[in-house]
Amino acid sequence: MTTALLPKDFIWGFATASYQIEGAPAEDGRGPSIWDTFCKVPGKIADASSGDVACDSYHRTAEDIALLKSTGAKAYRFSISWSRIIPIGGRNDPVNPAGIAFYKKFVDDLLVEGILPLVTLFHWDLPEGLDARYGGLLNKEEFVADFAHYAKVLFEALPKVQYWITFNEPWCSSILGYNTGLFAPGHTSDRTKSAVGDSSRECWIVGHNLLLAHGAAVKVYREEFKPRNGGQVGITLNGRLSKFPSEEFLIREGDAVYPWDPEDPLDVEAAERKLEFSISWFADPVYFGRYPESMVKQLGDRLPTFTPEESALVKGSNDFYGMNHYTANYIKHKSTPPEPDDFLGNLETLFYSKAGDNIGPETQSVWLRPNPKGFRDLLNWISNRYGRPTIYVTENGTSLKGENDLSREEILDDEFRAQYFRDYIDALAKAVQDGVDIRGYMAWSLLDNFEWAEGYETRFGVTFVDYEGGQKRYPKKSAKTIGPIFEALIKKE
Repeated sequence: MTTALLPKDFIWGFATASYQIEGAPAEDGRGPSIWDTFCKVPGKIADASSGDVACDSYHRTAEDIALLKSTGAKAYRFSISWSRIIPIGGRNDPVNPAGIAFYKKFVDDLLVEGILPLVTLFHWDLPEGLDARYGGLLNKEEFVADFAHYAKVLFEALPKVQYWITFNEPWCSSILGYNTGLFAPGHTSDRTKSAVGDSSRECWIVGHNLLLAHGAAVKVYREEFKPRNGGQVGITLNGRLSKFPSEEFLIREGDAVYPWDPEDPLDVEAAERKLEFSISWFADPVYFGRYPESMVKQLGDRLPTFTPEESALVKGSNDFYGMNHYTANYIKHKSTPPEPDDFLGNLETLFYSKAGDNIGPETQSVWLRPNPKGFRDLLNWISNRYGRPTIYVTENGTSLKGENDLSREEILDDEFRAQYFRDYIDALAKAVQDGVDIRGYMAWSLLDNFEWAEGYETRFGVTFVDYEGGQKRYPKKSAKTIGPIFEALIKKE
């Protein structure tokens, strides 16, 4: 598809996250995060690595901006390390001037090069000091107040930023951090993996607290900063998928979904329920002020309830919908009662349909198989359910099967990833033709980086990072693929 049909103010670029690329965990006053702590626990990271060096982006901002410039990118989505801004994290703790200065200069340098910064306040790396002090995300009163204060510090320090994202994929913080134990801080009912945690309850409490913190931060921005700065605030939901490094137990959130048997009403219903348990868990409160009925029915009193004041705080707290997306699944209902720790909606997620159809080709990531039609369908589903909101696709990308085992020359010729972007951007353009209001697209990721529980075994970057050769950067074929596509699709007038 080459017709110019995207709005002329459409922005595109690449995305990263602080702990995955920055390194320098104890430099210039930064305090530890829960991921610094989690990576030290044996068995939690597939290759026993950490983000201590990662892409060394803390020392290489000029290189990263040059990379962005070479691709033609119009925007860059990055996250801020809370521990660099307030090392302990709390509203009464000291603010770190060096952390403020680092991000202020980075924003200024991006703008000088004509690249818009999209800033994520929280991409999973909570200051360790808050987890130790009061239980972190489990403590509603303290966490909500501390996050609102942290957000205000940054709103004040970075007035040139026009696009703010409060939380990246709160599903992951809630489920992977407090149900399965895959992500920091690693709470789970499985006592072989953690000494603490209640998988049947803690994740739902954390999700509720994240929504309230989001609402509180948006209220601060709208009341104190939007009148003079004019920016926008949203939350990024769905689509980040992971697996346990030592198991074949898959965890998926926010996929596009299809019934395993489209003739079975229970599979059709389960497919809708899957989207409600992942996306609507957070989006329904933001747009409607309440949780989906399917969640209320299954979880009962384990799902927190909104007070009238909380509902009013959260409802309408989005200037745009941030969407992360990677893959798709077939959904099959379960006929047995849900387990207490079930978070999917009492269903199975599969790669093959009843008829034997395959959802897509294999990648290095066990959870990810490309299916661009699913992307278009999910964009339409979100648009229809939430009254045609403005959508920014804040992550989309793929790994390649065996990529890490190839030579540098072979890695740079990543035709599979380049084709993924061609197909998914085409699906995005078709969704716009369907009437979906999409204003931006950020590819994941600018750089190969620390992929959380998968460590450095999996690469998602359009740029090869030579971890053993001093973190040198080498653009791949895919880095040069996206720009020309959008040049053809974006209206000039």
